[in-house]
Amino acid sequence: MIRRAITLAAFAAVAILAFAPRPAAAASAMVATGIGPRIGFSSGPDQLVFGGQLTFGEVAPNLSFDPNLEIGVGDNATLIGFNFDLHYHFDTNTTWRPYVGGGLGINYISVDLPAPFDNATDTEFGGQVIVGAGAPTRSGNRFFGELKLGLGDVPDLKMLVGWNFKM
Repeated sequence: MIRRAITLAAFAAVAILAFAPRPAAAASAMVATGIGPRIGFSSGPDQLVFGGQLTFGEVAPNLSFDPNLEIGVGDNATLIGFNFDLHYHFDTNTTWRPYVGGGLGINYISVDLPAPFDNATDTEFGGQVIVGAGAPTRSGNRFFGELKLGLGDVPDLKMLVGWNFKM
């Protein structure tokens, strides 16, 4: 169980470091533009979900890379998910920027079983289709809300809100 958690954490760290800012000589390097918390709920399993994300803006025109960590608790289970999401942001004539996207996720799941059974653990992979919108706050940060529809061995539905603080 510990070995799986360490493996997942190492995989997430390598993925995030692969997109970390590089020296000025690499002008085309992706740069993290935001960081912040997220909170919401999921269905299938029914859980309270919280976590955080990084935003790497404009990896292509109107496209951002948004890796995130989500922890779900409830329904006699704990889920730790590392998600690697891409968002396509639509240009509008308002401050709101709706987006659609997709992502892949790695989920570590621990199910609490009644005594005398041991807890069940598993690592699953899946994807999600994402619909959301973001709006600027007075301080120049961004508030967002999103809906994730799960594909495969991930929660069926997630509704989340969060904030991206400028870096």
